[in-house]
Amino acid sequence: MIRFACAMLLPLMSSAATYYSKKAVADGIEIVQLSDPARRIEVSIAPSIGNIAYELKVNGKNALWTPFQSLGEFQRKPALCGVPFLAPWANRLDQDAFYANGKKFNLNPGLNNLRRDSNQKPIHGLVAFSPRWKVTGMAADGESAHVTSRLEFWRFPDFMAQFPFAHTIEMTYRLSNGMLEVETMLDNHSAEPMPVGIGYHPYFQIHDTPRDQWKVHLAANERLELSELLIPTGEHKPNPFPDPVSLSGTQLDDVFGGLARGPEGKAIFSVKGNHEKVSVLYGPKYTVAVVYAPQGRNFICFEPMAAVTNGFNLAYAGVYKELQSVPAGGQWRESFWIAVEGF
Repeated sequence: MIRFACAMLLPLMSSAATYYSKKAVADGIEIVQLSDPARRIEVSIAPSIGNIAYELKVNGKNALWTPFQSLGEFQRKPALCGVPFLAPWANRLDQDAFYANGKKFNLNPGLNNLRRDSNQKPIHGLVAFSPRWKVTGMAADGESAHVTSRLEFWRFPDFMAQFPFAHTIEMTYRLSNGMLEVETMLDNHSAEPMPVGIGYHPYFQIHDTPRDQWKVHLAANERLELSELLIPTGEHKPNPFPDPVSLSGTQLDDVFGGLARGPEGKAIFSVKGNHEKVSVLYGPKYTVAVVYAPQGRNFICFEPMAAVTNGFNLAYAGVYKELQSVPAGGQWRESFWIAVEGF
């Protein structure tokens, strides 16, 4: 768990009723905190480290997993934890290129801004730990506390060289009614439609039960078949897991489709111990769920995805029909929610 070192409040603070939003400094790094004292919930976000939320504390216990002992350590050697944002593509591409609008765009490894998986495939886009986010607004009232940050992707040549679609990303963390909403907005400034392959890779933990006794609810009717490189083949099969599935002897690293949604259009994935429970509610435009729970690790990831792994290239090949796009001059917006119980 990250521990603050020499944290101090800055003058900027917004509060009303029971909610607060404030800026602070930890390990010399500016952070934003949203709090709901009535429910004893506090969220901490590091805008200069990928705008990642790294703490979601309820009664002092963090529902987000991180391996770091301090925020400074996280900044010095960042690794996926908390709630990382993956863009302009999440998960893997099957080559150093992607297709959009019928054209092939080659990636440039010489720019040294590509992450690669164990098979040397480009993974998780360009912005995971970017310091280029800027806080543009924060407030609290009687209903919620929120902070909005913006990444002007179009301003940076090294981003545009890899993904030449001028756009702006806005992310809002909103704490309300005991849940944390993560809202993402994409504004397409380019003259062509922009494909949407973003996603999030949040890491969750519960404390009252050993990992192998966690019970997982998978709100999905289908599991996508993957190649040995973990790329979808285009084949869909029924979800083979029971409900709930126990993590005893079970490792999950699966891509799910056909999400089972309630009346409000949300699909709810969850993990539960004896009393503690974390749920992730997917908005309608998050059509794919990756669930990652490796054996021997005390975390589980419920990953909201706007497209399947390698969605750009699978759409060009005619294998994937559901790829979303933002029209020229248009906007894409969606949210997911994190709910914590029993902490």
